[in-house]
Amino acid sequence: MDTPSPQGEEFRQDLRAPGARNVEARRLLSAAELAPLTRLSTARSVLAIAQTFGLIAGAVALAVLTWPSPWMVLSVLVLGVAQHAIFILIHEAAHYRLFAARWANDGLGRLMGMAAGLSMCTYRVTHRLHHNNLYTEEDPDTAIHGGYPRGRAYLLRKLGEDLLGLNAWKTYAYFFGAPAINDDTRREIRPLDDTSPALRAAARQDRWLVLAFQLAAPLLAFAWGGGQGLVMYAVLWLLPLVTVLQPILRLRAICEHGAVTDLSSPLTAARCNRTSGSLANWLGRALLFPHHVNFHLEHHLYPAVPHYHLPRLHRLLRDKGALDAAEVRDLTDTWTRIFAPRRPRDARHA
Repeated sequence: MDTPSPQGEEFRQDLRAPGARNVEARRLLSAAELAPLTRLSTARSVLAIAQTFGLIAGAVALAVLTWPSPWMVLSVLVLGVAQHAIFILIHEAAHYRLFAARWANDGLGRLMGMAAGLSMCTYRVTHRLHHNNLYTEEDPDTAIHGGYPRGRAYLLRKLGEDLLGLNAWKTYAYFFGAPAINDDTRREIRPLDDTSPALRAAARQDRWLVLAFQLAAPLLAFAWGGGQGLVMYAVLWLLPLVTVLQPILRLRAICEHGAVTDLSSPLTAARCNRTSGSLANWLGRALLFPHHVNFHLEHHLYPAVPHYHLPRLHRLLRDKGALDAAEVRDLTDTWTRIFAPRRPRDARHA
């Protein structure tokens, strides 16, 4: 197993009290059972990266070979889905789960972040707060997934704004560590304040590198293909980043944590979305849950488990009975819940 991270850098297992279910979950997996699940595989990570960038290469090739044509629309849609898969790989790197060698894990994580317009090191800091303070005043993600269901009209309006690119600036402000506002207390959460000096320095440096990359990329596109190269870069990379990707990010976050009714337990404050058994579930997996991120409850319980071992972790917990009363649902059931009529405010925070 990995060496524990220093103070201010760790992602804690969410096995907190109160509740008998939490005590039971804490005792479920022995160190011997957990050890193989946390073991990192370079080959599995390389395969996941190759699958994602292979999809990107195919979509770009289709657009280039048929430019300009209506096929460009399909390429933009596929690229938005693939960019979301990159975000998931960056998430793995933020958890130190991409490669065992820290230089490879952080180096590739930061490079992918630069291409996607986000700072992996800053996201690592912000994401720690989400994991270590789920659904508390210190959770910066509650503004995204909290309070659901908010009504079908509200969610559809938000998704429409996302698709038009109206909320993209909020997404990238989040990934750059901008303060978040708790909706209930109006308290400002400053993610960059809760971290080790080393992570804070790495986040500061990484943000400058991301900005430099984003300034250099259009210049390189112009040098490669002149005006057409610049247009292709804008249409095939920037456009899906600020449009197609945005509603996917929102929907996934809400499916992972939205419309839950018991925030006191890690078994009910995060959700595992089953993505098999029906065409709707399968399509949801393809669009919303690349690299096994549908096993989000399991990820919160044991964040040291890399994505390719999450299905195995799920089966182990299920066979031990830990998930009997947990928030485990078919994606179609989750969909019904997050689009349900708005609940009274007091009921949403039980």
